[in-house]
Amino acid sequence: MEKSETVLSDLQDGVLTLTLNRPDKLNSFNEDMHLALRAQIERAHSEESVRALLLTGAGRGFCAGQDLGDRDPRKGGEKPDLGATLERFYNPTLRLIRSLEKPVICAVNGVAAGAGANIAFACDIVLAARSAKFIQAFSKIGLIPDAGGSWSLTRILGEPRAKALAMLAEPLPAEQAADWGLIWKTVDDEALMPEATSIAARLAAGPTVGLGLTKRLIQSASANSLEAHLDMERDCQRQAGQTDDYAEGVTAFLEKRPANFRGR
Repeated sequence: MEKSETVLSDLQDGVLTLTLNRPDKLNSFNEDMHLALRAQIERAHSEESVRALLLTGAGRGFCAGQDLGDRDPRKGGEKPDLGATLERFYNPTLRLIRSLEKPVICAVNGVAAGAGANIAFACDIVLAARSAKFIQAFSKIGLIPDAGGSWSLTRILGEPRAKALAMLAEPLPAEQAADWGLIWKTVDDEALMPEATSIAARLAAGPTVGLGLTKRLIQSASANSLEAHLDMERDCQRQAGQTDDYAEGVTAFLEKRPANFRGR
């Protein structure tokens, strides 16, 4: 895999930590960062040694969305096809995050704006520094919430709050985002990475097949009827019950010792 300085990667004890690394641009996306992030998430899909993914940002911001520097209308030329940008860059990444049957933890270390906020919301467990803010900045430049934003905000918060956040583009403080159930919780700024790393390590050491099946079920619940979902639970539980980790978990329980899960 070609190394990129726009996304730093570090694999330790089953946790693949990815750091968006354009701090001078508040980690806004350019083409290189798009492709580098996608490559690392694809790595998480394919490598058995990766059992959890932790995403964060370098510097004082998490991600300010798309870098608009190369889209200056004052330069003239044809109008951009932003739908093509979504289809080529953002949408594949969002699909990879949601379909990864391993835990994805996001540590929001500062401002998360536009697509940056919505990529965070696509992750499984989101922690934010108390000083962080989430901003649906799209309406300020005449656009709609993308990177799954109009989907995730509506499903998590309901129409009234989703519409107000999208149309007014007002910053949502991290503590309010946690109160509303948009993220898991806030922590003091200096405690963010230690706590996020601890959670990622705990999940990576867990029964990751079962955790992945749990993620699949929860993400499917709102679109399923109860009857269909009960069938899906049956099938997933059958699969989980055939794993070595299930046998180890029961054995450890009976022997009154910590389980040694191996992710299979």
